[in-house]
Amino acid sequence: MPKTQYRVYVVELSKRVFTENAKFRAANPQFNGVLQCLYVGMTSKTPKERFMQHKTGYRNKKGYKLSSNIVEKYGNYLRPSLYNHIEPMATRAEALKMEETLALELRRQKYAVWYN
Repeated sequence: MPKTQYRVYVVELSKRVFTENAKFRAANPQFNGVLQCLYVGMTSKTPKERFMQHKTGYRNKKGYKLSSNIVEKYGNYLRPSLYNHIEPMATRAEALKMEETLALELRRQKYAVWYN
């Protein structure tokens, strides 16, 4: 069985998230409205599979919701140009660190970004 690999991914969100979601707005004081609103996540699935889980409000066998409300409501599509350069990682811890690193880097570039 192949070892699990983790990937980071980026979803473009509708700009409505900035006007409608106070937590999102508070997390992005640097946002000037020029670039897009983004969600950065990490997954052991393909980014496409994970995006579909978000959009359908996916719950696991125990009934625990695994989708982000922000992506479920505001997610438009994946932005591979913002994450394809990042190689898959061997551990969940590495992927979580990379998720935060990428999110903060995109914020520095003046995107509005949400990550967990």
